[in-house]
Amino acid sequence: MTRRSTSGPIAVWAEMQRQQQRQQEAQQRARAQQQRERERQQRAYERDMARQNRERQAAYRQQQEAEAQRLTDELDARVAALTGLLATGVSAPAFSMAALHRSQQLQPFDAGPLARPVPMPDPQRYQAQAPGGWGRANRRAQEEAQARYARDLAAAQAAEAQRQQQLAAYRQQYDQWAADQLAAIRRHNAGVERLADGLRTGEPDAVAQYFSAALSLSTAWPQDLPRQVDAAYDAGARQLVLTWELPGYDAVPETKAVRYMPTADRHKDTPRPAAQRRALYRDLLAQCVLLALRDVFAADGSGVLESVELAGYVDDHDPATGREARIYLATVIADRGVFAALDLARLSAVDCLVDVFHGQLSARPEQRVAVRPGRLPEDVGAPVPMAAAPLVDDEDEPDLFAMDPLVFEELVAALFRAMGMEAVTTQRSGDGGVDVDAVDPTPIRGGTIVVQVKRYRHTVQPTAVRDLYGTVQHTGANKGVLVTTSRFGNGSHTFVRGKPLELVSGEQLVELLHQHGLRGRLGPGDRPPAPAAPPAPDHNVLGVQWSGGVALDVCALVCRGATVLSDDHFVFYNNPRTPDGTVTAVPATPPDRAALRVAFDALPADADRLVLATAIDPTVNPGADLSGFTRAAVRLLDAGSAELDRLPVSDGRPGETALVLGSFRRRAGGDWDFVAGGRGYTGGLESLIRDHGIEVS
Repeated sequence: MTRRSTSGPIAVWAEMQRQQQRQQEAQQRARAQQQRERERQQRAYERDMARQNRERQAAYRQQQEAEAQRLTDELDARVAALTGLLATGVSAPAFSMAALHRSQQLQPFDAGPLARPVPMPDPQRYQAQAPGGWGRANRRAQEEAQARYARDLAAAQAAEAQRQQQLAAYRQQYDQWAADQLAAIRRHNAGVERLADGLRTGEPDAVAQYFSAALSLSTAWPQDLPRQVDAAYDAGARQLVLTWELPGYDAVPETKAVRYMPTADRHKDTPRPAAQRRALYRDLLAQCVLLALRDVFAADGSGVLESVELAGYVDDHDPATGREARIYLATVIADRGVFAALDLARLSAVDCLVDVFHGQLSARPEQRVAVRPGRLPEDVGAPVPMAAAPLVDDEDEPDLFAMDPLVFEELVAALFRAMGMEAVTTQRSGDGGVDVDAVDPTPIRGGTIVVQVKRYRHTVQPTAVRDLYGTVQHTGANKGVLVTTSRFGNGSHTFVRGKPLELVSGEQLVELLHQHGLRGRLGPGDRPPAPAAPPAPDHNVLGVQWSGGVALDVCALVCRGATVLSDDHFVFYNNPRTPDGTVTAVPATPPDRAALRVAFDALPADADRLVLATAIDPTVNPGADLSGFTRAAVRLLDAGSAELDRLPVSDGRPGETALVLGSFRRRAGGDWDFVAGGRGYTGGLESLIRDHGIEVS
């Protein structure tokens, strides 16, 4: 019988194989364990990501729902503000003349870093540091320390001197600024005092201006509601007549609520019921009318009003014609005593307007169904032209046009002296454009005045006014006055607004001369030369209106075809009428900003076209274009200023400086039809008139 050996090479090899197999099995088990662990971690990660995704989705939904709720709350707050407009507005303080005054308390002088003096060096910090006692090294150290101290002291003293110089210059600049500010404030407050005097005496212009300011500056109105007002005062009836712009239909939100739709991931607007929106809008209009009346009566501290007639309007497109028009949606006449008995915070605005005051309120204002307004501001009297004082019937009354220029300047100086000022004529050479130097000794509002004299027969161009302003700035005068025997155009009057300038026309000059015991007349008659012949009985007025603050000249060309009859048939600021007076520039009546009087039937027989145009005034608005010429229209009025038609014209475009508004063309039967224009010019008025046959030198 044989026995198996357990210690031979085969046994060793077998044992190695078993150990290797055990190691492989252990590695496989470890890899399997790792795989299971990775799978477990992956499942945990996926569960965590799913949870985070669900949380993000829930947070996003909550955020969108909160945003939808915020938008809904804003809509509700907007409707609540509109619904409670009158109840909230009555708690606002009443307007008074004091609100127009400007405080004379200016920002105090603040020198800033210049207020701190430069620190001087301390001698104690410049002691010698050399060891020893009284030897040569110690003396040298003391000398070096003294030299450093002297240098540092000189540098500090120089810096301090520079600081004091800068401080003095800065103080001088502040004092000049403060003086200019105080002068402007005092001029403004003096104007307010004149307005207050006019209000107390019931002067119509002052009353209308004051109550217009009361409405425009009232704190009772939300900022997004309109504030446009035109007013006139009927002193005989003690009645204020005004027009007040009302909010449009879009003031009432079309959306009632906003909700989030998670399936589509978007917000959806829930529309407000049409009947509810119409009712809210009609109630808002009635509240606006009553609140405007409240502001007017509350501001009447002088007791000049017994009643107010108000017409509320919106600027929109007339549904009947499609043209832009002023559509009146409410009108009312309110007696002061009846209005004072109302409890504005609790009443129904619509019922009060209709039942108490028997006013008119559009039944469908959202459809711009108009009501017929009563009296409008332009119906209250008529502008009274400034007439010259009656002249004595004396053949020796001097003709200002024929007067020697030096004598005329001396006459103007005598006028200023008669008005209580010190005035002398200047030397003929080197006067810097100043003809008369005057000093007003009146405290506070007085000062130096430079006067230029223009003995013209034609309209003074705006360049002369601009030159006077430059002279005022160059000389440091308080005011500049331009005196002429002629007149000034719209561009000149636009330029002087807000500047220390005053324009005295020939008509005003004659009146001032006679008020102060001096003599003078314009031409052979007792009146200054009129810019136009007396109007023919049968004429029309073309009123031009537009939005925007740019200064424009409106002109007319009497043409045959595309060519003007002659240079004299070009009506503009420097030629206010044609030779026969059939086309004349006249003062505009609001809302028009320029106006022409035209006798169509009397135009020359060879004329078949009247071209209307407008152009930038380059002396007032250099570099401007017609991009601000918007919402323009031409009103055709009869001789009694009743509106016959409203003619739409094209808006201006960027880069253009002149524009043809349209032309009236004579038809075979003698009638005149309006044809809208729209052609623009980048070369200004010169390019336009050159295109119509006028040579420009």
